[in-house]
Amino acid sequence: MSKKNVLYCQSGGVTAVINATACGVIEAARQNEKIGTVFGAKNGIIGVLREQLIDTQQHSDTDIAALRHTPGGAFGSCRFKLKDLEKQKAEYNRLIEVFKAHNIGYFLYNGGGDSSDTAFKVSQMAKAHGLDVICIGVPKTIDNDLPITDTCPGFGTTAKYIATSMMEASLDVESMAESSTKVFIMEVMGRHAGWIAAAGGLAGANPNEPPQIILFPEIPFDQDAFLSRVKWSVESHGYCSVVVSEGVRNAEGQFLADAGTKDAFGHAQLGGVAAVIAQIVRDALGYKYHYAISDYLQRSARHLASQTDLEQAYAVGKKAVELALAGKNSTMPVIKRLNDLPYQWEIATAELKDMANVEKMLPREYITDDGFGITEACRRYLQPLIEGEAFPPFKNGLPHYIRLSQRLTEKKLPPFDI
Repeated sequence: MSKKNVLYCQSGGVTAVINATACGVIEAARQNEKIGTVFGAKNGIIGVLREQLIDTQQHSDTDIAALRHTPGGAFGSCRFKLKDLEKQKAEYNRLIEVFKAHNIGYFLYNGGGDSSDTAFKVSQMAKAHGLDVICIGVPKTIDNDLPITDTCPGFGTTAKYIATSMMEASLDVESMAESSTKVFIMEVMGRHAGWIAAAGGLAGANPNEPPQIILFPEIPFDQDAFLSRVKWSVESHGYCSVVVSEGVRNAEGQFLADAGTKDAFGHAQLGGVAAVIAQIVRDALGYKYHYAISDYLQRSARHLASQTDLEQAYAVGKKAVELALAGKNSTMPVIKRLNDLPYQWEIATAELKDMANVEKMLPREYITDDGFGITEACRRYLQPLIEGEAFPPFKNGLPHYIRLSQRLTEKKLPPFDI
C-alpha cells in the first residue's frame, strides 16, 4: 500500500507566524517515513474544492525553513465556510473525490474558530463515508479567542506590535501636545473579544502612562464617562492616547462602526471606529486629534515577532503531524500554560467539537473597574506572550522574505465551480 499524503490548508486571516506553523508541519512530515507527499491547498479550502494542490516536494529544505521568518500565507488563505453537511452535499462530496484522487490520509486545517468548525465537519463527513482520513485542526488567530488553548499562535506578535506602536506614537503625541495634537486614537481588530485592545495596555507600566484609555468590546461604550476621562488626561498630562477595538458597542449592543455589510463568514463588516471616536472628541471637547487604523499591519508585522509566539506557532504545526500519525482524529494541538514567571508552556490536545464556534472573551477581571484599562492579572497573562525578539534576516535594508513557487500538481478530476 502506498504512503498516505498530507493536505495542509491555511484559512481565515493570516498572521505573522502562520508560515512558521506550515514550516513545522512540512518539516515534521519530511522526517517521517510513513508520509508520502505534503500538499498545500492554494487559497485554503477553495483550493481543495478546485483541486488546486501545491506539491511541496518542489520546495527545498532551505525554502521551507525560510517560512519561519516570512509573514502572510505561503499557500494562500480564504474566507469560505463549509456549513451544513446536508445543504452543501456537493461541496462535501467533492472533498471526498479530491481526497481519494490524491491519496490524502491526513487533513490539517490551520485556522481560527470558524476553521475549527470546518475541520470538525470534514472529520464528520469522512467518518460518515468510511473514508480513512484523519482530520486535525491547527490553531491560529490574532484575535486570541479560541477556547481551551492558553493563547493562539499569531496573537503574541500582534500584541507586541500594538504595544510597541502605542508606546512610540504616544511619545510623538506627548512631544507635540502643547501646541498641536492632544488626542491620539489607535483602532485595533477584535470583533467581540478585547485581547488585542488589552495588549495595547502593555505600553504603559501604570495607569498614568499611555494608553490612558482602552475601549473594549466587552464594556458598553459610555460616551460621558469616556469624554470625562479624555478631559482628565489632557488636563493632567497634556495629551491622551486611546486604544479602541473595532468591536466596541453602545449600551444597546450596536457596533459603533457597523458598515452594514457582512464578510464571507456572515459577520458584520467593521472598520472605522477610530474616526467615530475622533468625531465624538472633536464635537464635545474641540481637541485636535489624529487616529490610525492598524488593520493588516497588526497581523503582518513579522519584523517585530515575539520569540514566544514564533516557537509556539512552529510547535503546533509539528504536533499536528504527530497527532495525525497517532490517529487522533478530530483533535487540535493547543497551548497549555504551566507557569507565569518564569513562563512555561507545553502542547496539549483538545477535541475539535469543543473548539468549534466558541469565542473566548477577555475576562472581566482583566479589565479595571472603570472599564478603561487592564489589571495586573491581565498584565501577568499578556507579558510572557510578547517576550523575546525573533528578527527576520535583512537584505538591502529590508526584511528578506520568501515567496514559494505555487506550481500546481496535475489535476485528476473534472472542474468544480464554487
